[in-house]
Amino acid sequence: MSVRGKDRQIDNIEFNVSDIARSKAFYGEVFGWSFVDYGPNYTEFSDGRLTGGFTTGEPVRPGGPLVILYGQDLEAIQRKLEAAGATISRARFSFPGGSRFHFIDPDGYELAVWSDQQP
Repeated sequence: MSVRGKDRQIDNIEFNVSDIARSKAFYGEVFGWSFVDYGPNYTEFSDGRLTGGFTTGEPVRPGGPLVILYGQDLEAIQRKLEAAGATISRARFSFPGGSRFHFIDPDGYELAVWSDQQP
């Protein structure tokens, strides 16, 4: 983890994954994340604002907190996710202030993508 966050703000999110290369390809292709490898069992990712890690040091634990990503064009992101092999687990829905959908990544984690744009 290269940079410390501010007090009481999310500093890092870590995913236990079965294949770091696959996770890097998936998130790099769909969201444009960058990566720094720290040995064969850990890589740090950055989306330009938040950092986290992929590790093979422990078993995959799908579930846990829902990580929500922001996206300006939900339709385009959904197409990229589906092309990369993701499963859409909850269709796009509106809520006050925006809309979002949920997807399942290659290791079974459910994440969401939201936008302040209404459909």
